[in-house]
Amino acid sequence: MKLLIIKIDTSHEVEDALSVFALDNLNALGIESRKRSDFEQAGWLHDSTVVEMDDIKDLPKDTYFYAYFDEEADKDALVKKFQDKLKELKSYGLDVGDAKITTSYIKDQDWNTAWQKYYHVIDFSRHLAIVPEWEDYKPAFKDQQLIKLDPGLAFGTGNHKTTQLAMMGLERAMVKPMNVVDVGTGSGILAIAASKLGATDVLATDISDESMTAAKQNAALNDINNIHTQKTSLLADVKGKFDIIVANILAEILLDLIPQMDRHLNDDGQVIFSVIDYLHMPKNDKAQDENGFKVDLTMRQGRWIGLAITRKEK
Repeated sequence: MKLLIIKIDTSHEVEDALSVFALDNLNALGIESRKRSDFEQAGWLHDSTVVEMDDIKDLPKDTYFYAYFDEEADKDALVKKFQDKLKELKSYGLDVGDAKITTSYIKDQDWNTAWQKYYHVIDFSRHLAIVPEWEDYKPAFKDQQLIKLDPGLAFGTGNHKTTQLAMMGLERAMVKPMNVVDVGTGSGILAIAASKLGATDVLATDISDESMTAAKQNAALNDINNIHTQKTSLLADVKGKFDIIVANILAEILLDLIPQMDRHLNDDGQVIFSVIDYLHMPKNDKAQDENGFKVDLTMRQGRWIGLAITRKEK
């Protein structure tokens, strides 16, 4: 069996948007990216790392994004869909780079397991560690909670800085047993983290069937029975209120979530946002202010920002 590879010469600004689009909308078998900054930053490390940029073949100007599909997939139709998506993202004012798309085929070497050598334990904090299901990990603290994960099922491995920022926000907010909604749950990692940190019950929402399946399977992998799933767009059709609303989704989509928050947030509740590029902060701040919310805490790692948000005092 072969795999169809669609390669896009693009910009890091749209990497997350393309990831979600490929997995949730086009049902890609897998994705990966290759960023020039990864090689440049490796050369800045204060260790024995040496990176000779001139020796690296096919180094991107900014980012190469790869999406993998079954060889029987309609190549031309997929290319057209990616072209349309890039035009849409550009219309938002995002940098899409050269937006050059090329295709090729490779032999399938068991895609679902070959990449596992690159994904290992993330010893996230004193209280949490993210552990791939095939890893044997012994925590230094006996009470450290382990999030077992099969990340191959849907978007969300814990590696991305935005996921970690959201988890930091959850740790800070969970000062007593609370109920939580994880909006755009993906693999279910934040819903599981909330449960492990002591949430009484958790609702995980997503628009993707694959995410619903992944969240359920990963919850079962962790022997968790207080996570419920609902296939919906953001908080549409969701009933009830929550102590914590957490969302690790694209900044443009967060703008659509903000008007829904007030009717779904308990008194003294808190909202945790992530996947905010610092360039999107003015729009985000404006939308929050117009809907009666304010930022209590800003967390930043590189270009990514996480926020802890509460209602403004009346």
